[in-house]
Amino acid sequence: MTANRPLIAVLTGAGISTDSGIPDFRGPNGVWTRDPAKEKLFTFDNYMSDRAVRVESWRARMENPAWTARPNAAHLALVELERAGVPIRIITQNIDGLHQKAGSTPRKVIELHGTMFTVRCMGCGARGTMAETLDRVRAGEDDPACMECGGILKSGTIMFGELLDRDTIDAAAQVAMACHHFWAVGTSLRVEPAASLCEVAVRSGASLTIVNAEPTPYDHLADDVVREPIGEALPRLASALKASLLG
Repeated sequence: MTANRPLIAVLTGAGISTDSGIPDFRGPNGVWTRDPAKEKLFTFDNYMSDRAVRVESWRARMENPAWTARPNAAHLALVELERAGVPIRIITQNIDGLHQKAGSTPRKVIELHGTMFTVRCMGCGARGTMAETLDRVRAGEDDPACMECGGILKSGTIMFGELLDRDTIDAAAQVAMACHHFWAVGTSLRVEPAASLCEVAVRSGASLTIVNAEPTPYDHLADDVVREPIGEALPRLASALKASLLG
């Protein structure tokens, strides 16, 4: 692959993982669509101030379908692009690790909202694994505290109302500015600053393709808007791009 080949940046949201059995949030069968009260489990202030919310959150973490989910055709299509030598970076709003599980090189995946596989203490900053902490929950601790300082533990993910890591969002913005093609896949593009990466890419001269079942606030900027199922659309788009670049 020569240096002048276009860099592909792919922003992925919850919709790319629904075929793996992980429900999205705002879709017709989304977690919050079916039960709006669930949103409080993902809100930082509620989590920090209400022990009952934390207890319910730990119970929900144990039952998260992402623990047993497998990558689907959409994740694998991006892996095939990378293996074909296409310069690709993935910017994901997901916390499920399915891009890495599919085979995408971890350093080429930017996890905007963190990962569900770690925990951190909101008091002293100590970190640990989610697996070890869930073992404590199963053993009877309904709201496990930090083993170092007794502080509140939370998943290593970014909740609503919590600031994104500055270095992470800066890295994502650099990718958006450098790419020649920007694909937004399975995201409502309603959560900032992730959604605005579309505009960053377009202003820097990239083409924009949006693959999402529902309209988004950035559709008017897109060169192509695709409404077909992601598991069908992304392999098709990836195959066409690979053919155009590699012949």
